[in-house]
Amino acid sequence: MIDITLQNFEAELITASQQRPVLLDIWAPWCGPCRTLGPVLEKLEADYAGRFTLAKLNSDEVPEIATQLSQMFGVRSIPFCVMFAGGQPVDGFVGALPEAQIREFLDKHVPAGEDIEAAADVEAAGDLLAEGDLDAALHKLAHAVQTDPANDAARFDYVKALLEAGRVADARAAFEPVAAKAADTLVPSPRLAALATWLKACDVQADPAALQAAIATNKRDFAARFALAQTHLAGQRFTDAMDELLEIIMRDKAWNDEAARKAYVAILELLAKPAPKPAAEAKSGTLEIAGKAAVVHSDPLIDGYRRKLSMALF
Repeated sequence: MIDITLQNFEAELITASQQRPVLLDIWAPWCGPCRTLGPVLEKLEADYAGRFTLAKLNSDEVPEIATQLSQMFGVRSIPFCVMFAGGQPVDGFVGALPEAQIREFLDKHVPAGEDIEAAADVEAAGDLLAEGDLDAALHKLAHAVQTDPANDAARFDYVKALLEAGRVADARAAFEPVAAKAADTLVPSPRLAALATWLKACDVQADPAALQAAIATNKRDFAARFALAQTHLAGQRFTDAMDELLEIIMRDKAWNDEAARKAYVAILELLAKPAPKPAAEAKSGTLEIAGKAAVVHSDPLIDGYRRKLSMALF
């Protein structure tokens, strides 16, 4: 439990809620129902074992935030609790509700325990990959997938790391549970489909030198050029693969049901970092004193290849 002030609200409420939900309890010392609700919320914070953070705000001491939230939700009484997620207020309730009703409220916004554990493993794996410790990262990602099999983001990172390590058979086995989802065109999953493209490229058995000779003889030998792009992708020479695919796209965009364009887009998906989750919207407006929006840093390489594709297509 933390106390919110004007000095720490951005770090402890706005920024912190981007990592896990924060329930803000707006109260006052003179409020009888507030004194009833407080211990219930503290018990629930312990029961949920770190799945959300309880924050308390004394409306007498910090009226600026209390008033703004009250106006935002059209509330004129306390205790008033506001759930923050993704850096924004997303829901709330008024009054000293029974514990069972508060649990129902929390369960709408607080992730399950396995979700948090898997997310922690994925975050730790990212740090380990940055440090070059691939084996430890794979161990964390394997545990994340085992803990939360429905976590497609964790599975994507796991299969991708296995492919980067050259463990194609293991990657194929880890990918199998989501293979049908990757092929679903009605509810597409671009990142999973990109993994399917990479795995398919690993099946290509061709001599790059022979393919290059065929292309030198006939620059419109798209089958040879596409196969060469697949050998580059299998060998993690991503830009070489996109260069070959771009040559096909510039000469014949529709060749083989746009196979070159689809493969090119898949490689971009493999190289791109996932976009951060958008901040959830409040019921009415946004909190003006909220923290600054996250800045998404672009990758010059990916941006450049996206421009090349756009120019080739249009």
